[in-house]
Amino acid sequence: MRVESLLGTAYRTPSVFLMERQRSLMPATRKYRAPALQKGLEILELLAPSPTPMPTVDISAALGRSVSEIFRMIQVLEEYGYIARSGEGYRVTNRLFSLGMAQPPIRDLLSHALPVMGELAAHTRQSCHLVMASGSEMVVVANVEAPGLLGFAIRMGYRRPLIHSASGHILMAFQTENGRDEMLRATAEAKLAFDRKALLGLLAKVRSAGFITMPSPMLTAITDLSAPIMLNGTALAALTMPFVDGPGATLGRDEALLALKEATSGISGRLAD
Repeated sequence: MRVESLLGTAYRTPSVFLMERQRSLMPATRKYRAPALQKGLEILELLAPSPTPMPTVDISAALGRSVSEIFRMIQVLEEYGYIARSGEGYRVTNRLFSLGMAQPPIRDLLSHALPVMGELAAHTRQSCHLVMASGSEMVVVANVEAPGLLGFAIRMGYRRPLIHSASGHILMAFQTENGRDEMLRATAEAKLAFDRKALLGLLAKVRSAGFITMPSPMLTAITDLSAPIMLNGTALAALTMPFVDGPGATLGRDEALLALKEATSGISGRLAD
C-alpha cells in the first residue's frame, strides 16, 4: 500500500500561462505595483506546473521579459530555496509546498486523514483519495493505493472541473450559499457550460443524502463513491473511493460506501476536537 500527499497543479504550456497571466493583470484589478515581487511570482507560477526544468532563455520568452530583467530574480529565488538548478534549467523546489502544508487547516486535515485513509484502503481493499477545491476545479492532495493487485488510484495533483466529478459535487453541495455561488462564478469564468438550475437541484439531493455515487467519468466498471469531510459546517475536503467491482472485490459497493462514510465522519470529528 502506498500513501502519498501533494498539492499539485496541472501543466500549462508557456503560451497558455502567458494568456492567463495577462487576463489576471487587468488594470482595473490592480491597486498597487511591486515590480520585483511580480516578477518573482511570475517565475514561480511558470515553473510550478512545468514537467521539465526550464532554462533562463525559455523563462524569459514565456514571460515576455528580457533575460537581464529576470536574471537577478532567478538568483534570489535560488538562494532562498524556492527554485533549484536542474541540468540546464530551473525547477520549483518543495519549499512552497512546505509553506502551504504549514497552514493549520491543511496540516491538520492530512495528519488526521491519512491514517484513516490507510485503514479504509486496508479494510475495503480499494484505493481512496482526498480532494480539495481550487477555484473551479477539484485537486487531489493525498491518496492511498489499494493493497494487492486490485484497485484504481488517482495521482496527486490531478485536477478536474468541480461540476464534472463526484468529489466536486460533494465540495459544492456542502458549502454555504455564498461559498457555492463563488464556486459557480469561478466555473462560469472558466467557460464551463452548465445548467445552473439543474446543478443546484442535484447538489440539494447530494446534500440531503450526505454522499454521492456516480460512474467514473474516466473509466467504465468504476463507480466513484464520495462523502464530505466537514469543518465548521462546510466541506473542507471530499474523500473519494474509485470503487472497482468484480470477482476480486472483498466488499460490495454498499459496504464500501458505509466504510467511506464512517471514515469521513471520523476525520470530521477529529478536526472538530
